[in-house]
Amino acid sequence: MRELIISKNEANQRLDKYLAKYLNQAPTSFIYKMLRKKNIVLNGKKAAGKEKLQAGDSVKLFLAEDTIEKFIEQKHTVRKRLPGHMPEVIYEDADVLLLNKPAGMLSQKANPSDVSVVDYITEYLLRSGQVTETDLHTFHPGICNRLDRNTSGLIAAGKSLAGLQELSLGFHDRTFRKYYHCLVKGKVDKQIHLNGYLKKDHRTNRVTVIQESETDAQPIETEYRPLESNGKYTLLEVHLITGKTHQIRAHLASAGHPLIGDYKYGDRSLNDRFREKYGLKSQLLHAYRLEFPELDGALKEVSGRAFIAEEPILFQKIAKDCIR
Repeated sequence: MRELIISKNEANQRLDKYLAKYLNQAPTSFIYKMLRKKNIVLNGKKAAGKEKLQAGDSVKLFLAEDTIEKFIEQKHTVRKRLPGHMPEVIYEDADVLLLNKPAGMLSQKANPSDVSVVDYITEYLLRSGQVTETDLHTFHPGICNRLDRNTSGLIAAGKSLAGLQELSLGFHDRTFRKYYHCLVKGKVDKQIHLNGYLKKDHRTNRVTVIQESETDAQPIETEYRPLESNGKYTLLEVHLITGKTHQIRAHLASAGHPLIGDYKYGDRSLNDRFREKYGLKSQLLHAYRLEFPELDGALKEVSGRAFIAEEPILFQKIAKDCIR
């Protein structure tokens, strides 16, 4: 028999979901069969699997140890230090971690061999003793907003299950306000509110902004205001109201103001000049500010607060040279 005591990072999920993570090599049918036969019980009583777990709950597995071990994926790999550096930590509490992601780093893995922000967070929490390898069987810290590989700036991560759930809900419901800085081609002299629809071509991983609703097109909303301009280039503050793939890049390009350094949606010859002069390899787009409303629960420490991530040095240099 093995007894599992539910921790705070394992609470607030269904029993069957927890068991599927813990016995991650077991067929779902096996888990439900063991529940029916009372070989797996919750707090000493028969359970159906749909029960919501609470911290301190007891889950007992009346199974042979070799059976349990057979259904737990064993990872014997030795963790090595990741290449490069952990992104700058902007803020941290027991449930929330805010980072300043550099351009060029993936938010999440695209391929198994990739190194992403999530990997750095996991490694950081392991090395600081905030999670253990055993904890990772049933809970993985994760990010709650994604930035394109070549977009820098604020990434919010949940260190606990409650933090992860509440951050994810806030981004989904748009209760958090997200602001970006970007350098664009042309002169923008007034605040503009853009609406439209975004249609994605999955084959090319490009999106197109259209004005009329079509099948599979998603409504988008972007607001921006000029901060500085010399008539040739403008530094904008962008309020990302919806958060769709490549939204800022495509929306501004469709309005005649493509981002400097953006080869997918921008002006190639102009970008080539910036690459030659500055070695610029990514679009000048930076998630610089995140504002939280009044909150409680796992997000009470960030309630009513705003956090700022400083622009990369190259971004600051180019903006200074061009318009400041």
